[in-house]
Amino acid sequence: MAEQREDEILGKAYDSKLMKRLLVYIKPYKMYVIAAILFNILVAALGPLRPYLSKVAIDDYIMHKDYNGLLLIVGILFASLVIQAVVQYYLTYFTELMGQKIIYDIRIQLFSRVQKLALKYFDRTPVGRTVTRVTNDVDALNEMFSSGVITVFSDIFMLVFIFIFMFSMSWQLTLVTLAVIPLLFYATFLFRKKVREEYRNVRTHLARLNSYMQEHVTGMNVVQMFAKEKQELEKFSSINDDFKNANIRSVFYYAIFFPFVELLSAVSISLVIWYASGEIIQGILTFGVLTAFLQYIEMFWRPVRDLSEKYDILQRAMAASERIFNLLDDNTMIKNPDTPVILQKVRGEIEFNNVWFAYNPGEYVLKNVSFKINPGETIAIVGATGAGKTSIVNILTRFYDIEKGNITLDGIDIRNLNKRDLRKHISMVLQDVFLFSGTIKSNISLGNSDISDQQIYEAARTVGADKFILNLPNKFDEEVKEKGATLSVGQRQLISFARALAYNPQILILDEATSSVDTETEQLIQNAIEKLLVGRTSIVIAHRLSTIQNADKILVMHKGELKETGNHQELLAKRGIYYRLYELQYKDQEITKTA
Repeated sequence: MAEQREDEILGKAYDSKLMKRLLVYIKPYKMYVIAAILFNILVAALGPLRPYLSKVAIDDYIMHKDYNGLLLIVGILFASLVIQAVVQYYLTYFTELMGQKIIYDIRIQLFSRVQKLALKYFDRTPVGRTVTRVTNDVDALNEMFSSGVITVFSDIFMLVFIFIFMFSMSWQLTLVTLAVIPLLFYATFLFRKKVREEYRNVRTHLARLNSYMQEHVTGMNVVQMFAKEKQELEKFSSINDDFKNANIRSVFYYAIFFPFVELLSAVSISLVIWYASGEIIQGILTFGVLTAFLQYIEMFWRPVRDLSEKYDILQRAMAASERIFNLLDDNTMIKNPDTPVILQKVRGEIEFNNVWFAYNPGEYVLKNVSFKINPGETIAIVGATGAGKTSIVNILTRFYDIEKGNITLDGIDIRNLNKRDLRKHISMVLQDVFLFSGTIKSNISLGNSDISDQQIYEAARTVGADKFILNLPNKFDEEVKEKGATLSVGQRQLISFARALAYNPQILILDEATSSVDTETEQLIQNAIEKLLVGRTSIVIAHRLSTIQNADKILVMHKGELKETGNHQELLAKRGIYYRLYELQYKDQEITKTA
């Protein structure tokens, strides 16, 4: 709904501030602009030249039966057409080339910005909206740069040259031609107003359509499971019908405006013929002038129609640029310090000192949390859902910044470290594994050229992933579909473990890493974890308490507070929160067996 409301806001049809920012992208390609403008002037001059040559041909050669002179004029007309075609080719080439280069730059800048945004931005922003900014909205700008900003000069220059030629032949007839201009201005004003309103409706219904489509494609398994296809199709049909009707209404105004422009053109031609006939009878005007004016009238309305279309392009570009710049100006980022401390050799000592953290202001999910992890130590964090376990990991990796207290790595406040420098020493395995389209090898190395094929194979072998990988047709070069759709949950999890190991981190974080795998795969991973944890500082978040009984220390979280600390036996002896969690999983018989 937030995306839909944003798309309803159309902004100004022309915003000088936005245009200034857009023109900055043209600056690196000013030579293309200069060339395009020169070509525009030449094209604009060659077009109005032909009616004037027609006038010369009629009055100076046809009327005097000078066929040699007429042949010369025909040759000049043909040459002007050839020159215009060549110039038009280069004009189109340069404007399209410039447009594509600018769009490339904008997309790179947008994607770079998206990568720098903090996770808080993605918490509040639908994925579809961000994707739309980088795709659809940028395409709207492409149309403006390649077909709007530069080519509008051609229309303007053509009108200027038309008036110059017309006034040079007969200023009286020129004024007669322009008699319908006030009606044109009024019609254009109404057209812009109505089309602007309908364009807003089209954007609103398109946002609804995109939102509905994205949501239901993502949740297609639920739709099919509960046999809701018919009902959802009816809802989609209703939304699609609204979108269709909005488009039809916008087309309606185009269907009225352009025929009306043609009508004004016909009226203008009638007035010129009426006035010129009397002048010709009196011997003041010639047939050549009348013929030229009739051609100029037809030529005059062509750029007028083009400029109306350019208005639509400009309006869409202004709306798109406003949304694009809102994304580029978004400062939801975890900022690096001006002079970051350089990490040398990381030992892996982590300490939380009176840490308070909230995703939303005032709604603390961590309250006064303090603990210390010694280098090479393995700690486990347990607690009910919402206790704050994952939040501890999120602030340790600086995906979010804390409100109060401090977190140190080897005695250095992590806010004084460069984010990349901090994170390159940490590997994380999450409950929901994300795999990119590519190969198994590329998903383990993530394109890091410092990780050799041998390291990839060794990491896979260590976690036991090589057993299923080597049975695939292409082994490590096996193609991975979007989100790893062709692999099982356990296989994706093993690849994620191999990925974490390949980076050889000093700090390893396992966030519910075995909760989605079967017993056999879990045992395989547990055997690998025992080897991996040696010499590394490790944080293990788990619901299955059986997986963390050998941890050096267990932190028990409850409603954002650290309530208990100790090893497995110590916490059972306290008969507190941990004891109750353990009892829920293993019942009285397991408690008795442990005792």
